[in-house]
Amino acid sequence: MPIDFLQPADIVAPQLLGCTLTHGGVGIRITEVEAYLDSTDEAAHTYRGKTPRNAAMFGPGGHMYVYISYGIHRAGNIVCGPEGTGQGVLLRAGEVVSGESIAQSRRGEGIPHARLAQGPGNFGQALGLEISDNHASVFGPSFLISDRVETPEIVRGPRIGISKNTEALLRFWIPNDPTVSGRRGYPKE
Repeated sequence: MPIDFLQPADIVAPQLLGCTLTHGGVGIRITEVEAYLDSTDEAAHTYRGKTPRNAAMFGPGGHMYVYISYGIHRAGNIVCGPEGTGQGVLLRAGEVVSGESIAQSRRGEGIPHARLAQGPGNFGQALGLEISDNHASVFGPSFLISDRVETPEIVRGPRIGISKNTEALLRFWIPNDPTVSGRRGYPKE
């Protein structure tokens, strides 16, 4: 069943796990994501409102928001929710399922397969994300999101690598998958 990207990011995020996003000759099966909600979410790039940098996050859903992280990495979100709400799902990690040689050349020789798209910056680099991909549709022509073949087991826990709204359970991942960038199993109680 196709994903309805007009739903809120916390609804879309777990639905993306197991889907494959293809771009630039590389296909990545998504194994870890984080939802970023509207302007009420202090950790979201949209928290302070719409700017030229974050304009893609305000819609429409089903498009890419690509930004530069730490001055060097290209990270990507898939925009969600009704137009104007400023929501998205950060692509945190995945498994390269096609175009491995292309991903390897982008990431550097000798990177183990499980680490090619592990972490948001590495995911973006393996996929070949560029700022020019901002606003591009995930339904073509340069990106293509495909439905998952089967529904994986999904774990939900707090987002990682942020300093605000850290208690929000808005990170979703496939447990024990070697490509996941953070804790791979279940969160400790």
